[in-house]
Amino acid sequence: MFIEEALEISDELYQAVCGLIPQLAAHKPIPTRAELDSLANSESSNLWIARYPNREGAIAGMLTISIYRVPTGLRSIVEDVVVDQALRRRGIAEALLHTAIEFARAAGANGVMLTSNPQREAANLLYRSMGFEQRVTNSYFYPLK
Repeated sequence: MFIEEALEISDELYQAVCGLIPQLAAHKPIPTRAELDSLANSESSNLWIARYPNREGAIAGMLTISIYRVPTGLRSIVEDVVVDQALRRRGIAEALLHTAIEFARAAGANGVMLTSNPQREAANLLYRSMGFEQRVTNSYFYPLK
């Protein structure tokens, strides 16, 4: 497989993201092309994609990592990890996560955070097997709509 940072949004990438987002969660909105362009040009967030089986293969998965400064250090968080359902269990998510971890390490972050719905059992098993530690915390969301 081949992992690369998405620096521009091609038609192929836009269509792949539109197909992957519903596999992440049915209630997640499909981003517009302009929103993806904004992500590709962001200084704090990076979109990484996986092609399978090699550089010439189709886009099989993606994740976003954001790196940002707070008073207590440089933080990183991984969001929207998803692999095409037909290509799961081939190490694609793990390769994407290793890329994100190394990216965060090179940036000087003190760790990589992510959240996952408990119902995503396979994903949670993967995260724990890679050394992610489950935190005991309360997660809150304040809807703005």
